[in-house]
Amino acid sequence: MSVNHIREPLLEVGWYRDNSSQSVYADWDFLIMINISTKIIIKRKEEIAMMKEELEKIREEAIEKISSSDALEKLNEIRVFYLGKKGKLKDVMKGMKDVAPEERPKVGELVNKTQKAIEEKLEETKKNLEKIALEKKLESEVIDVTLPAKKSKIGHRHPNTIALEEVERIFVGMGYEVVDGPEIEYDYYNFEALNIPDNHPAKDEQDTFYITDKILLRTQTSSVQVHEMEKGKLPIRMISPGRVFRSDEVDATHSPSFHQIEGLVIDKNVTFADLKGTLAQFARELFGEDTKVKFRPHHFPFTEPSAEVDVTCFKCHGKGCRMCKGSGWIEILGCGMVHPHVLEMSGIDPNEYKGFAFGVGLERIALLKYEIDDMRLLYENDIRFLKQF
Repeated sequence: MSVNHIREPLLEVGWYRDNSSQSVYADWDFLIMINISTKIIIKRKEEIAMMKEELEKIREEAIEKISSSDALEKLNEIRVFYLGKKGKLKDVMKGMKDVAPEERPKVGELVNKTQKAIEEKLEETKKNLEKIALEKKLESEVIDVTLPAKKSKIGHRHPNTIALEEVERIFVGMGYEVVDGPEIEYDYYNFEALNIPDNHPAKDEQDTFYITDKILLRTQTSSVQVHEMEKGKLPIRMISPGRVFRSDEVDATHSPSFHQIEGLVIDKNVTFADLKGTLAQFARELFGEDTKVKFRPHHFPFTEPSAEVDVTCFKCHGKGCRMCKGSGWIEILGCGMVHPHVLEMSGIDPNEYKGFAFGVGLERIALLKYEIDDMRLLYENDIRFLKQF
């Protein structure tokens, strides 16, 4: 309602005439308040209208730029420019604090619609551009089916694998069984049951990898033999190949992890002569029919008597060369008759049963048989080296 002022100056109350020529009597201060409130409402409506107009302008401008984009990089720039943390839409939203609480939901809805419209157009255009890029890539990557295929590299058997299979073949042919066992072992099976006392140097932490005070990484596959003896299934003829661990520095002849093959025979009336005959046959089959063996006295805690075994150098045939250091002989393994105490620890009567045991390093056989001068070559996975076997 528009009101005309018709009162006398300085009066607290007066008559007012509206546009219909009717006079209305009202309080002067009240009319001033109505006038101010009306101006505020009009101003707010104008601001909301400006925000709506700005949002519509942003939407149209963004969609136009998106539609004209011909690269995914440009699309990302447009997304950041309009929807980023410092984008145009965020600038408009900063004005929300000046919008009346009752109007904020409407303005917020319009902001969300604008953002959604821009995002949908961005996604639609992105898919189209990706499709076009893929089609171009496929067109440019034409496969010439007439070209010869690349040759695949053929794998080669590892020297250790070849040596292991050869040793297993020899002993299985003599009636032995191949038995596996755990690499993580109790101290008892690795040392105590094999007659190795607590003060033995092999039990020192400098030589053995301990997991706890009583659990370790096995230092020999002889522990597998103890497990088999405890089963009480006699007689026993077995070999136990596997990985062992010792605290050694890596060099041409040593490694903290390597492989052993240990053998065990338990039966009645077994003698040292049986041990000699077995190892002589093993050496001939492995290194050649002309190979001879030589036994040298030695000491091992788990065998008595004990010996180390040499074979005639298979390169110079005993004449002396660089490989055998001029001696004509090469050491290959250790052996001996099973100590009576070891039999007793596993519940076997040493008065009724006897046995012999032997152990050889698998890597040592591979190094000697194939004339490899550095043990590290076995673990480097160099195809140039492996393809020779």
